[in-house]
Amino acid sequence: MKATRFYGAGHAIQIEDVPEPEVGPNAVLVKIAGAGVCHSDLHVIDGEVGVKRNPITLGHENAGVVEKIGSQVTAVQPGDGVAVFGAWGCGVCNICERGEENLCQNPIYPGIMVDGGWAEKLLVSHSRNLVKLNGLDPVVAAPLTDAALTPYRAIKKTVSRLGPGKRLGIIGVGGLGHMALQIARALTPATRLYAIDVNKDKLAMAKELGAEVTIDGAGDVGAAVKAATDGEGLDAIVDFVGNDQTLANAAASAAIGAKVVIVGIAGGTLPYSFWKLPLECEVTSSIWGSRQELKEVLELARTGLITPHIERQPLEAINEVLSRLHAGEIQGRVVLTP
Repeated sequence: MKATRFYGAGHAIQIEDVPEPEVGPNAVLVKIAGAGVCHSDLHVIDGEVGVKRNPITLGHENAGVVEKIGSQVTAVQPGDGVAVFGAWGCGVCNICERGEENLCQNPIYPGIMVDGGWAEKLLVSHSRNLVKLNGLDPVVAAPLTDAALTPYRAIKKTVSRLGPGKRLGIIGVGGLGHMALQIARALTPATRLYAIDVNKDKLAMAKELGAEVTIDGAGDVGAAVKAATDGEGLDAIVDFVGNDQTLANAAASAAIGAKVVIVGIAGGTLPYSFWKLPLECEVTSSIWGSRQELKEVLELARTGLITPHIERQPLEAINEVLSRLHAGEIQGRVVLTP
């Protein structure tokens, strides 16, 4: 089968023929219909996040059709359309047992620890990591497994601060941010949405997706937010970038009692002390989402409340896609279609 292969930072991705994986008793072989290309993949490709094997196939946003199942698998059958839940946990620790594998301290992430889905087929180590699509297009579903699941969990953390007359800020209207706007509109439709980005095209897209106010992230964001909110600031902010500047912008834009959720992994630091943030401002992080939350995300998509902006590309275009992603030239999500 064809697969992309990553040999380390500084090397172009290769397309190679590799052996089809053997399917163990609890495993499932999925024929990939769509595999998303995520900005976090760049952190791996640039050497900022280490992988556990070399070479490795990247790709953690995957969906397709079940091709083979192990002898102990009963949850899915060949021919089933499935989304691959990518936050594979160990399955046995207390955190996994309570249903939050995304917080497992011993994860087995595809595309980092084991081969991912930028290939014709993906071996899923356990059938518990699959969610049936029930008719949803797998190409649409693929990016939902991260680009929608991650903002879904993050937005849920802010819901107690939101509602009629309240204000939510989204920093970074990329693959995750464009989904966050739709998710926020679905979960809390009376909340006023503010989008912050340095790219004018992405701000235009944010307007189309329901942002009431768009703000140029290259300017004085705090002043612009305060001017647009009668000096009060935003009741909740989700930062999908996470560098020094965006975190500073989040702090400068927060209202008294606001909640700031950090999702982006750009490595920035937010100075935190009693006097550095508005009174009783809460700061937390959010990573990926649970399997149950993925089911909820897929249902939002099935009912038409959220739709990822997708650009389809073949496996062979991966290096061009990554170059464009590095340059910030992609709106929404590129989905590889082997």
